[in-house]
Amino acid sequence: MKIIKWGIIGCGDVAEVKSGPAFNKVKNSKLIAVMRRNAKKAEDFAIRHKVPLWYNSVDELLENKEINSVYIATPPSTHLEITKKCLIANKYIYLEKPMTLNFLEAENLNELVTNQNKLVVAHYRRKLPAFIKVKELIDNRAIGKVLHVDLQILQSKNNNVIVKTDDNWRLQPEISGGGYFHDIAPHQIDLMYHYFGEIKKAEGFTTSLQNNKVADIINGSIEFKNGIQFKGIWNFNVSDKEVKDQCKIYGEKGVITFSFYGEKVFLSTIENETIFNFENPVNIQKPMIESTINYFLEKEENPCSIESGLVAMKIIDQFTKK
Repeated sequence: MKIIKWGIIGCGDVAEVKSGPAFNKVKNSKLIAVMRRNAKKAEDFAIRHKVPLWYNSVDELLENKEINSVYIATPPSTHLEITKKCLIANKYIYLEKPMTLNFLEAENLNELVTNQNKLVVAHYRRKLPAFIKVKELIDNRAIGKVLHVDLQILQSKNNNVIVKTDDNWRLQPEISGGGYFHDIAPHQIDLMYHYFGEIKKAEGFTTSLQNNKVADIINGSIEFKNGIQFKGIWNFNVSDKEVKDQCKIYGEKGVITFSFYGEKVFLSTIENETIFNFENPVNIQKPMIESTINYFLEKEENPCSIESGLVAMKIIDQFTKK
């Protein structure tokens, strides 16, 4: 395999800018087909993005032997079924988060992935410059030994960090797995695992104010095996004035502060204060897609394995007591 030839399953809002165009912007990569159940919308996406082929059937796309890799960008309720089909068709897989509806499905999927398969979970923040910088500061002990982490994701009902859809499927747990928390928390939890390693214990508490079907206030705690403590609050009910997106990592010699939706990292130590500025790519998943392609071509390690995705799914279920 010298070039990764992609098919996208689910060319909706996420694929429009965040990911889709990147498949034609990375070396050794070409997007040759897209699929959406609505044939007119699939055709429209293909025409606008200059994609040669479009389908309204998963099976038809997978029958195309020219396609060797698939990006699954459908809602979580379909991830397990579609990924199974991709594995049977011997396609490499780039799978959107959350990787499945719940941890039980994630375990099922993990059992199906063998050494012959290649699957990457789309926790793309691992490859963005600001978050790479945070890991570098931690690893270089810029704040000494890390002690604990405080995360606050406070959003109003008018939040602008989650893509709006006509059917608002993210608030339908049978499709999303459990509300806005399930949509964005995988990124935060995955980075905590990426930064601090194996988890010893996790526990959470939830409240539902807007919709009895899903939790919209989630309070979670993690104890890592290395002794680092984490506490996080996700609240989707605050006023517009109180909106906040902040993570603070406390060490013996200082604090690292950053936002999950920003491009700055703040380092505060006894000696000085430093601000690191970054600029994310327009197609924000491009660095992760590039790393995924290099993994598929055996040029680097898996940037986010199914085992890592499994950890995030387990913590999400523990926080929400599923």
